Amino acid sequence: MKKRIACFHLLNDYSGSPIVLRMVLQGLLERGWSVDLISSRGGVLDDLEQMEGCKKKSYAYHFSKSAVVTLLRYVFAQLYTMFLAFGYIGKKGTVFYINTILPVGPALAGWMMRKHVVYHYHENARAKSTMYKVLAWIMEHIADEIICVSDYQASQLNRKDHVTVVPNALSREFKEKTTHDIDKAFAEQRVLMLSSLKVYKGTREFISLAHRMPHIQFSLVLNASEEGIKWYMESEHLTLPANLQLYPRHEDVRPFYDHSSMLVNLTKKEMVIETFGLTALEAMTAGLPVIVPTVGGIAEMVENGVNGYKIDVEDIDKIEQTIEKILGDKTLYTQLAQAALDYSNQFDEKKMVEAIEEKLTQKYE
Repeated sequence: MKKRIACFHLLNDYSGSPIVLRMVLQGLLERGWSVDLISSRGGVLDDLEQMEGCKKKSYAYHFSKSAVVTLLRYVFAQLYTMFLAFGYIGKKGTVFYINTILPVGPALAGWMMRKHVVYHYHENARAKSTMYKVLAWIMEHIADEIICVSDYQASQLNRKDHVTVVPNALSREFKEKTTHDIDKAFAEQRVLMLSSLKVYKGTREFISLAHRMPHIQFSLVLNASEEGIKWYMESEHLTLPANLQLYPRHEDVRPFYDHSSMLVNLTKKEMVIETFGLTALEAMTAGLPVIVPTVGGIAEMVENGVNGYKIDVEDIDKIEQTIEKILGDKTLYTQLAQAALDYSNQFDEKKMVEAIEEKLTQKYE
C-alpha cells in the first residue's frame, strides 16, 4: 500500500518553516509517498503541486494590520482545515503531518480519529504569547511524535518521550548554486540580515548599525511586500541611511549571500528565542561568518571566534565593534569563513528527510 500523509501548514510564504517543509515533502514524494497538502496560497509550497503524487488544497490566509482581524482569519482557517481533516475518517493508514503548532484544528481532528499525528515543531512557544503556550500544551498531549529542530527547543518541552531532534537542512539546489569566494566576499564589505517584519527581529537595531557605520554597506531583506515595508517604516518613524539597501520578499535569496560579507541575526531574546537559524545556516553554506544571539537553537550553531560570534542585540556597541573586527582583518575573516563553510557541511537534506520519514512511519497502519 502506498504511504500517504495529510500535511497541514497554516501560512504558505517564503519563511523558514515552509521552506523546510517543501524539502521534506519533495523528498517524501521522490520516495514514493502520496502527499495531500493543505495550506494557504502564494508561497514556496505552491510549486509542489507540479510533482507527481502531490495534491494541494488551498485557502486564502494572510496577516492583517489588525490583531483582531488576524485572529478571526486564524480561527476560520482552523475550522476550515478541521472540516477537511475529517474527510480522512475512512482512509486508513493516512498519517497527519502537522507543520508548526498553528494548525491545531486538523491536529485535533486527527487525534479524535486516532490517526498517527506527527508534529514538526519549529517555534519556541514559551517565549511567545499565551495562545502559543496553549497550542504547545495541546501538541504535547495529542502528538504521537514531536520533531524538534534543535536540542534547545526539545529541552523546553515538558514531555520527553517520543521527542526527536532533527536539525533543519538546506536543499541540494541551494548548496550547488551558492558560491564560496572568500576573497570576493571580504571585498564586498557588506553586512546582511534577512528577517520577517517584526520589531522583535531587531530591524530597528540593524538600521541603527547602518547609521553608525557609514563606511560599511548593509542589506536588509524583509519577508514582506513593498507596501507592508512602507507602512512599517512610517509607523516606526524609521529613516534609512545611504549605505543601507532595503529589499522586499524574494523567492530566491541566494544572490544576497553571494554579494555579502557576513550575516547578523538580531532577534531579541527577551521577546523571542530562535529555535533554529536557517538564515545563519544559509550564510555559513555560502562561507559567511555570522553574528547571532547568545541563546536558543541558533546559538548551538556558532562557536565564538571560530565560525562567528554570539552577542546579545542589547549590546549594540559590541556588535558594532565585532563587525569592525571581522571586516577589518582579512586573516581573521578567512579563518571564520572557512570554519563556517566546514560546519555547514554536516547539515544534509537526505539525512533530514530520512529521519522525518522514520517518525512518520513508526506507527504506520
